Amino acid sequence: MATQTWDGNAMSQEDMMMKDTVLVLDDDDNVIGSASKRKSHEFTPEQPRAILHRAFSVFIFDESTGELLLQQRASSKITFPNVWTNTCCSHPLHGMEPPEVDGPKDVADGTVMGVKNAAIRKLDHELGIPGSELDINKFKFLTRLHYWAADTITHGPDSPWGEHEIDYVLFYTVSSKSDLTIKGHPDEVDDVKWVTRDVLIEMMEDKSLLFSPWFRLICKKWLLDHWWKDLKRTMTTDDHVDLKSIHCFDPPKEHLGGGGKAGPLFGAEVEGDESKKQGAYGKIKTHKEPLVKQLSHLDEVFAAVTFLYVKPLKSNLDTPYIRETFDADDLAFCDEILVKVSRSFAAVIRQLPATMLVDILIFYLVLRALDTVEDDMTSFPSNDVKIKHLLNFHKTALADPTWTMDGVGEADEKRLLQQFDKCHRVFAKLSDKSRRVIVDITQRMATGMAEFVGKDLGQGTTDIDQYNRYCHFVAGLVGEGLSRLFAASGLEKASFASEVFLSDQMGLFLQKTNIIRDYLEDYVDGRAFWPQSIWKKHSKTGELGYFTEQNDPEVRMRSLECLNELVTDALELAPDCLLYLSKLECAEIFRFCAIPQVMAIATLNYCYNNDDVFTGVVKIRKGTSCKLILRTNSLDEVHDTFYQFARGVLRKADANRSQGVLDPSYARTIKICKTIMDITADGHNRERKARQLPWMASLLVPAAGVAASMLLKIDVTKDMPKFQRSLALLGLSAFTLTPLFFQKPSDLTDSKFLENKGK
Repeated sequence: MATQTWDGNAMSQEDMMMKDTVLVLDDDDNVIGSASKRKSHEFTPEQPRAILHRAFSVFIFDESTGELLLQQRASSKITFPNVWTNTCCSHPLHGMEPPEVDGPKDVADGTVMGVKNAAIRKLDHELGIPGSELDINKFKFLTRLHYWAADTITHGPDSPWGEHEIDYVLFYTVSSKSDLTIKGHPDEVDDVKWVTRDVLIEMMEDKSLLFSPWFRLICKKWLLDHWWKDLKRTMTTDDHVDLKSIHCFDPPKEHLGGGGKAGPLFGAEVEGDESKKQGAYGKIKTHKEPLVKQLSHLDEVFAAVTFLYVKPLKSNLDTPYIRETFDADDLAFCDEILVKVSRSFAAVIRQLPATMLVDILIFYLVLRALDTVEDDMTSFPSNDVKIKHLLNFHKTALADPTWTMDGVGEADEKRLLQQFDKCHRVFAKLSDKSRRVIVDITQRMATGMAEFVGKDLGQGTTDIDQYNRYCHFVAGLVGEGLSRLFAASGLEKASFASEVFLSDQMGLFLQKTNIIRDYLEDYVDGRAFWPQSIWKKHSKTGELGYFTEQNDPEVRMRSLECLNELVTDALELAPDCLLYLSKLECAEIFRFCAIPQVMAIATLNYCYNNDDVFTGVVKIRKGTSCKLILRTNSLDEVHDTFYQFARGVLRKADANRSQGVLDPSYARTIKICKTIMDITADGHNRERKARQLPWMASLLVPAAGVAASMLLKIDVTKDMPKFQRSLALLGLSAFTLTPLFFQKPSDLTDSKFLENKGK
């Protein structure tokens, strides 16, 4: 069923934007005119949400496996490039043959042959599925949704592009995916994938993947919990068909705005994506190195394998003390939700000594629940109501064993609040000292959060003092609470409870690192924290969004100057962090504190002078993370890590200067890097000498192989290449594996010895 008047293969993306004529609609889905595809997608002050037009979304399923065919839109697409979405999404057009215009009668009887003709045309164009392989009568028209979304992820908060459509949802099934010929058009599709429902849910939890706003809305409202769960019923009955309604949705909040500064259209709560965390988290592009480049770091590959399979962090959760003290079901929920809301940090908590593991676990969950209340921008009728909940949180959540909260937060954070009574029952079994610490820190943190609830943070904090104050409330107090819990456990000196300043600095170091890295996420979310007293020195427009225009060389230069100043400010906290770590005695507590610190210094090194910060989220390689975790067994190892990354920043700063770049914070950057290197030099030198062992092993092992062949009188000349390869492999293995399995004795003390000593 090919068209006679349209050939997508003969047109560029720009051609289609200018020549394709979409169906312009009123709010009741009546066709009232036409407009070019380009005009209908422009977000300007004159048309803040572009022009409402008709669209369709096709979902093709494999009946034999229940899989759905997804496509990843091409990176060359003008609107919403690189995003994963349903099988095919496009527009019926005027002037097509067969015709693609449906009237009210077509909708009322569910035939919508115009939209189905358009679907067949675009499935052929985008995915190479010939019309001959599709039966137009097998398309199932389910319902319509009216939505809009500015493409702020691609083009920034003032995006000139977006979507505003009444979208017809069409389902189609094939007996087997092998029944379809699929060959994606390179200008339309970057990738295709057949996925099960569970796989799609996992994909949508992956922060590095982007999904189209219309697909996310359909998934949340219908697809995951209804249509797909009972696909046979969906296709063979009309139980899920709604031909009368036009379901209206404002976009996820990061897609508000655009060139016309558009706010919510329908006056309802802004739709979010419950498969993601709150705000823009997980919805901004994550910059990742190609797999080949990641695999080229052989030491990190071996470190990852070692960390995952040979020397993983040991969990102390299943111990007699914990089993006898806490209810198994309640603790199982706490552990499971911890993994969901903290991800990899759960393993760092679980390796703590059994006598304090649950105290820290509950401390984390209580503060995450409080943070969920603070972060929710849509569920409370006013800021006063939210402030009241925050200020009373220590009285309600921590005093009432039946307290829960529904309708606040998203995904697993929402579930944490809905079932918080389980956390309370575990909290109630903690020691009096631990409970007092948790209540005190929760109350003080809530007071600080309440102070910032009414502030307009769209352009960041006002100055360094406010920046530091915010970081103190949300992270410095956490450090203080942890120090007090360490002291209460008896595994650290009682005086550790008084290390308030150093504890605060530890928290600020981690929080500032996150704020620097999360520039774009926070800006899109409308709650930014970069201090105006710093960034306004570098922004010519006086707007925080100035830095998103990375195609402009001057903007890029100024952006990096601003970024480097903020990184330097954070690095100046490192000496106090190192002093704090030097005071710890318990090996497991040291590791618990050291792991996030080494991650932070590595992230700051990666962020320094890196313009990727302004176009997405930058993260260190997973292999790097594994390698860093494996090297947190002693103060020398941590000092070595800080030394290397401080040297990395210093070298980048010097390289900038040698290229004629006059970074205003250069002298300050060099000064703090040298300070860190001076503090850590002795530990670095001892570790550097220890690292000579792999070199010696890499030479000695092959030499031993040669000697053995001589003693055994093996004629290696018969297969010299194989012999040489074997020796090389032995040398490489020795070089790579030796530092992973052989470590210098640590000056830290195992918790079991400290516990026995206390007895």
